[in-house]
Amino acid sequence: MNVASAVKTVGVIGAGRMGQPIIGHIARKGLQVVAYDVDEGKRGAVEKLGAGWAATPAALAGRCEAILVCVGYDRELRELVGVLLGLLPRGTIVAVLSTVHPRTVRELAAAARPFGVDLVDTTVARGGRAADAGTLLAFIGGDEAVVERLTPVLACFSADIVHVGGVGAAQVAKAANNLVMWACLIANHEALALSKRFGVDVERLRQALQMSSADNYVLHHWGENTMAWAEDDMEIVQQMAHEAGIGLPQAGLNRELCRTLKPKRFKLDEYGV
Repeated sequence: MNVASAVKTVGVIGAGRMGQPIIGHIARKGLQVVAYDVDEGKRGAVEKLGAGWAATPAALAGRCEAILVCVGYDRELRELVGVLLGLLPRGTIVAVLSTVHPRTVRELAAAARPFGVDLVDTTVARGGRAADAGTLLAFIGGDEAVVERLTPVLACFSADIVHVGGVGAAQVAKAANNLVMWACLIANHEALALSKRFGVDVERLRQALQMSSADNYVLHHWGENTMAWAEDDMEIVQQMAHEAGIGLPQAGLNRELCRTLKPKRFKLDEYGV
């Protein structure tokens, strides 16, 4: 990579559960970081991490060569990009970490192109604990040259970075990840709840299953998942399936099961009652 094109100043929009540790890792790696969040109360925590604070997204726009976006939903993302376009210098990279519909990212990338702004998606997996440790898995979708410029930034907080294709491909990868993850979480509950009813030591069995063909990531991290985004994740999967004209009956069932599981997750005595 050309040293002159290296990203030195990074903006982060969204300083929540994932955004704050990401901000901290980037700052500790020696890059300049400027952050914004709708909650002004997060300013103190952000500044303790070594980052600057912007009062508005517009105030952040002209100060950064790359901007990581960690907002929650498609509508919020569209509104935000609408504000930023026209304010960003040509050559700025906007990287969407939010989990949204692939179509949303592709449409926004097309809207950004006439402004000379490169909008890509770079979704992350492995959850909050990995964000804290700086060991996230980052999927990235975009042109090779933009990916090359952005990769050193992603490496600040990711142990693994996978370029999965063009813009929108990272959203597809995250949807696939989420579909399998939530299916595993439900299957883990059913397997362990059944085993407990038959008097088996659940923790001993859980460790044994990690050595078997039933092994999965959420089994290793049993008890950690808040299921905060399960409903939204599965809604995106179903929207994508509908548009693709493909039936995903297990995904539809898992969406309903996640609704009932969330309030009593990891409470095996209550599962199935």
